[in-house]
Amino acid sequence: PCLLRETSFGGVCVCNSSYCDYLAQPVLKDNAQIVLISSSKNGLRFSRTDGSFGQVAALEVQDRQEFDANFKADAIVVEQNKAWLQLANLPKPFAFNVNIKTVQLLINRQQLYQNITNFGGAFTGSVSHILKQLPQELQDHVYKSYFHSAGIGYNSIRMSIGGSDFDLQPWAYNELPINDLHLSNYTALDPRDLQKIEQLQRLKRVAELDELKIMAAAWSAPLWMKSNARWTGFGQLKSQYYQTWADYHLKFLELMQSKNMPVWAISTGNEPLNGVIGFVFIHFMSMGWTPWQQAIWLNDYLGPTIRNSTQRHVLLFGNDDQRYTYPSWFRKMRASRSNALDYLDGLAVHWYWDEIFGPQLIDEALTEMPNKLLLNTESCIGDKPWQTHGPELGSWGRGEHYMRAYMQDLQHKFNGWLDWNLVLDERGGPNYVNNFVDAAVIVNTTSRAEFYKQPIYYAIGHFSKFVPEHSRMIETRTNETASIAQLSTVGFQRPDGSIALILYNGYNLPLRVLLQDSERGELSLQLPARSWHTIIYK
Repeated sequence: PCLLRETSFGGVCVCNSSYCDYLAQPVLKDNAQIVLISSSKNGLRFSRTDGSFGQVAALEVQDRQEFDANFKADAIVVEQNKAWLQLANLPKPFAFNVNIKTVQLLINRQQLYQNITNFGGAFTGSVSHILKQLPQELQDHVYKSYFHSAGIGYNSIRMSIGGSDFDLQPWAYNELPINDLHLSNYTALDPRDLQKIEQLQRLKRVAELDELKIMAAAWSAPLWMKSNARWTGFGQLKSQYYQTWADYHLKFLELMQSKNMPVWAISTGNEPLNGVIGFVFIHFMSMGWTPWQQAIWLNDYLGPTIRNSTQRHVLLFGNDDQRYTYPSWFRKMRASRSNALDYLDGLAVHWYWDEIFGPQLIDEALTEMPNKLLLNTESCIGDKPWQTHGPELGSWGRGEHYMRAYMQDLQHKFNGWLDWNLVLDERGGPNYVNNFVDAAVIVNTTSRAEFYKQPIYYAIGHFSKFVPEHSRMIETRTNETASIAQLSTVGFQRPDGSIALILYNGYNLPLRVLLQDSERGELSLQLPARSWHTIIYK
């Protein structure tokens, strides 16, 4: 179980070289059995409750006792902007007199939707640097916690081609010699990537992974290829280097393959608008593209270069930027080169402005490009001016942010999700621009003796651990009005035919759920306030 430590923002699960919390995958013995895995604001972390269809009494998840009064007061201060909703913080006599709502949840496993391909996170230069400092036993617990079936079952990582904003310095392949059309100095992987490969090989052994889906993206070309000759700012790829930049990507794929670490997919470049309009507030590595320019490069250079090579199996994803660019980015690409989108196997989107720009933009894009995979390829909290820059260690509210976002994206036909840094240090770094953000796992780099699994980790895990590759989303419906719903749900049929339901009670009140499955019948559940649950049954 979780070794829970209270913090000023909530609670974390502590792992050290000799102890870390894990949960074996539930094994269902018969068609009547049902298993609930639960996490709650009060401190449950992957707590198991067993029941069966046909039982008379409601299957009740027993919540952990509340944190002490001083801790509760700290939590109220953190979430003061939502205090009017905090019914759980009212005096106990009042709270106990509130009627518990009952929600009907209908499961229609005959209605199937999108396939799930991958869940994972980014293996940046910062992540690699932090892991290198840790004892091997502690590194192994990070790998197992994320990628083993007893952890949260990730099957994918994202990495940069060259440097990213989470490196100790900006860098690219073949920085010298300049104006080198044939990339003569790009014949071997950089030592930083060789270190990552060594770590990824260890990761695969510890996690018992046969396949690791690696998605790669470039943040910037070497300076001599760019119009502004700088790592950041308003700058784009010089047109005379379009073929060279395509060859640059192919060389990376070939070198990774030579180290027995094949790349599953690449994108057309990380956040292309950063070098066009985002340079005012973005000070890390970036390279600008307009959709018209990117269509030319994809259609005339990158697409043919990859498809006519030994790396033709590598998938190509477009955009790799914010939701607000959808679907107009692709319409403009099509206007520039009518066949450019044919080279794309999938669409990549980042989550950073999702609370402002609704999912209907994604729906429109998928209507126009119905056969493309759709992945969220970057997410973290702490990047906005109004947010704490860096970790809010143990914040349940930040975990809920992830829970809501995963729910929404999966309800809108996403095939998977890649979070940002797998681990960060106590400040939310390190990196060369002091761009501090939060992560699902925070490492104590002072002692180098422990790391902390945050609520974000468990929010993601309620999906990634129990919804493996090749699962299919199924229909789930409640009898609530969407705008005031207390219960959020998504459901999946897993490859073995069993069902995984993810339920989120976002209110500060417990909730009764009458689950009605089209094949198994009914079961009554009682869920604690502010809690997440994965329900498994055949």
